[in-house]
Amino acid sequence: MKIQILGTGCPKCQKLYENVQDAVAESGAQAEIIKVTDLKEISSYGVMVTPALAIDGVVKILGKVPLVDEIFDWLA
Repeated sequence: MKIQILGTGCPKCQKLYENVQDAVAESGAQAEIIKVTDLKEISSYGVMVTPALAIDGVVKILGKVPLVDEIFDWLA
């Protein structure tokens, strides 16, 4: 599984990264977590508001930081 954190590195982006790490650890899932900071690459996902989270290339949420439980559900 590939998880992409889409954002420029703002505090919300960092919090999203932390929440993703916690959810992956909790679930025991095998996942590669990638920070995507390049604006061209971010926009290629159709994302205009950050932070955003994509799992295997599918955007799950944008513009807010989901709770660890929400991310955990997406990983299941």
